[in-house]
Order: sequence, then C-alpha cells, then structure tokens
Amino acid sequence: MTVAGSEQHSSGSAALGHRPAVVADPSPSTLDGLRQTDFARLDNGGHIYMDYTGGGLYAESQLRRHMEVLSGGVFGNPHSINPTSAASTALVERARASVLRFFNASADEYEAIFTPNATGALRLVGEAYPFHAGDRFLLTFDNHNSVNGIREFARARGAHTTYVPSVPPDLRVDLPLLTRYLQDTAGDHHNLFAYPAQSNFSGVQHPLEWIEQAHDHGWDVLLDAAAFVPTNRLDLGRWHPDFVALSFYKMFGWPTGVGCLIARHEALAKLERPWFSGGTIVAAFVQREYHQSAAGPAHFEDGTVDYLSLPAVEIGLDLLSEIGIDTIHARVSSLTAELLALLGGLRHSNGAPATTIYGPNSTEARGATVAFNFLHPDGRVVDERYVDQVASAHNISLRTGCFCNPGAGEVAFTISRDTLLGGEFGDALTLEDYIEAIGLPSGGAIRASFGIVSNQADLSAFTRFCDEFIDLQRVPDGLPPRRGC
Repeated sequence: MTVAGSEQHSSGSAALGHRPAVVADPSPSTLDGLRQTDFARLDNGGHIYMDYTGGGLYAESQLRRHMEVLSGGVFGNPHSINPTSAASTALVERARASVLRFFNASADEYEAIFTPNATGALRLVGEAYPFHAGDRFLLTFDNHNSVNGIREFARARGAHTTYVPSVPPDLRVDLPLLTRYLQDTAGDHHNLFAYPAQSNFSGVQHPLEWIEQAHDHGWDVLLDAAAFVPTNRLDLGRWHPDFVALSFYKMFGWPTGVGCLIARHEALAKLERPWFSGGTIVAAFVQREYHQSAAGPAHFEDGTVDYLSLPAVEIGLDLLSEIGIDTIHARVSSLTAELLALLGGLRHSNGAPATTIYGPNSTEARGATVAFNFLHPDGRVVDERYVDQVASAHNISLRTGCFCNPGAGEVAFTISRDTLLGGEFGDALTLEDYIEAIGLPSGGAIRASFGIVSNQADLSAFTRFCDEFIDLQRVPDGLPPRRGC
C-alpha cells in the first residue's frame, strides 16, 4: 500500500468548540483508545463495521464540538452582510481554508468549492467542461458511475469518449494503452482525463504520476479521490490535478451532505456553466436578460451552501490531523494484509479454494478495500444475497453488488461487450432476468473495507463469519430480489 505526498499540514487555526482529548502518541494505540471512547457505540452494540468505503464513521467528540458551535452562536443566511450572516460567512470561509490546509493546497493555485458530495463535484465539472467537437474525454474502465456519467455531457457536445481497460487478475489499468491514448492528441482542443486515485471496487491505487504525464500531453486531469483520502495522504503541494472530487462523510462520517471540488484557478477559468442561480451571481436583470457572475467559489456554489454543516468539516479535518493520516494508513494496511491472507487461505475439505479475490492479492499499491466472493466446494459462486443474510446474523456491515463501478465489475467477472449486448433492461426484462440472460454466476461481489477505528477484533469476528461458508453446498431458496447500483 502506498502513501502519496509528504507530511500532512495540520489545521493551523483556532479550534471550533472544545477540542477533544485525542491521545498525542502517533501510534496505532491511539486508534485503540479512540475506539473505546469516541466510538464506544461500536463495541457496545456488537457492531463489526467493514463498509468504510461506503461511508465513514463519526467520533462522538465531532458531534459535541459541532453542537457547541451551533448552540453558542446565531447564524443566518450568508448571502447578506448583517451580523448573523457575517458570522455564517466566517464559518464557511474557515471551513474552506481548512480544506486547503489539510490537502496542502496553496490558495494561490486552488479553490475549495463546496458541493453536496463527490458526485455533485463531478457533475459540476462534467456539465461545465468546455467539450466541443474534436475534444476528448478519456477515462478508465475502473471508475465510479458518477465519473462514467460525464460521458453523456461529452457526447451531447460532440466530444469523443475513450475508455482504457483494466487487466485481470489485479485489475490494474493497461498502462501501454493508457500511454498511447494520452499521447494521441492533436490540434487546439480541450481534453479531459478522469480516473480514481483508488478504486472503490478493488482497492487498486492508480498512480498519481499519471497527473503529470497527462499534463505533459495537454490533458486536464479530474481525480476522483473519494475512496482514497479517508486513509491515504493526498498532498496537492506535490501532485497538481486540475480537479479533485471528494465527500467528507467518507473521510470522517459527519456531515453527510457536504462534499468538495478542489480545483486549480486556471482550470476553473475554462469551465462554462450552463446556467446561473441564486448565490452564483452578483447581479441579474430580467428585462435585459443579463447577469454578472460572482467571483471565486461562489460562482460554482448553487443556492445557499449548507452553512450550518460546514463547521463540522473543519472539526472532522482537525480530528484526522490530530490522529495522523499516516497512523490510520498504517493500521488499515496491516489489517488489509491479514484479510487478504485469510481469504486467500480459506479451503474446503476437498482442498478447493473457498474464495476468489478481485484485484491485487498483496498490499502493494492498493488500499484497504477488498472485493471477493465466496465459492462452493464445486467452484460455484455463493449468491451474494445469502452472504448478506449471514453477515447480518453476525452483525457485520459489508457491501455487496457492483458498487456503482460497472467497468471494474465487467473485467472482474470477464463479461464481454458482446455479452452485454444480449439484452436491455425494461418492462419485460428485470435485473434478475438480465443477470440470467448474460450468464452471470451472481449479482456482484462482496466488499470489505477498513477505516479509522478498525481493529483486530473486527478481523477475528470476520474470520468466524467466513467459517460459515466452508463446505457450503447450497443456499436456501427465497432470497430477496437484488438491488441495482
């Protein structure tokens, strides 16, 4: 597992509310103490939480500090200059500055724009990127659907979309082909390259060096960092993507309605917003049908930002800085290595493997997200819906399906393009019918992921859960219908 960047910059500003008593020792024992105090509800409720890639967990001290801020002040809509509006504006700008500090992003180079989530940040880029005929949109098979969806904006404006495939079994990108595509540019065009720093499907960490490589050939780079930044350092003083999308709830659990687009000033200047709204302008006239856009982040923050939630962003970033992202990284890396060894070593009585892993079997250049399936003794995939049921009985929170990343799933399950053309969804073809029509052995994979307070006890409980699938011959009838991505 790799760490990107140099030493993390801490907040550097006065704390909001009462700062929690986080143990100063930058070692894994810090996380054990945090689990017993700020996350005691996990063990009190017997929870084994292994879905951190789906959503992070918040510390109780985050909530206390946030409530102290709200109960100690009066805050109004920031789109004014009255005292309560000014107080809200100050909190918003503190949060904005804390984001840039945490990612070591110079305010001379980057802006932090608040969005509802990472998807909102990606849509903002997609709808405003100046695609025209002859332009290129390049992306990897391994991408979240919120990145895949940008192709619709590109297509509508005549730009060409190209996918770079992943290669089994590790599900890493076909590097020679990527290099060729990046070099294949000509003329004066806007070209956008989008990829995830870490796969939300397999945990593969794609090289941040691609950013500079793409820039050298005239591409703008959109980096989906949502799955990467909760347990890895992203230093924007070292790496310089044009756009970075992330969700704060994946980093520290709370708030759940705020994400961010961190964007270079010169990249923002290229964007052509297709509309304006309240908050994005300084003036608009009806009779002249004229408007003047606001400067800076306000031009991209539609309506009123979630100003009462934004103090929680600085509080959450403070928590990660105090613990140390490297401490979290070391813990989840160790647990991931043990999980991979556990899954790879499971065998049925007949000696057949009890699991198949999708993606790397080592921790080299991979994150704390592991996709796999259980296998019957005859090699058939165990229906993931049954796995869900058994996990629930053990009070284990996992994720099953394709995780909104169809490209990675298509490669993992060796589904060809011709196979996918065998039918389409509609009134006459349900998801169940489609899975059967294209010959999939199941509706997806199982995903286990570690985070801020994962520990050895979680892994021990998971080991006992895995024992349920040794020598399993068949699953019961009457499983619930599958959910789509």
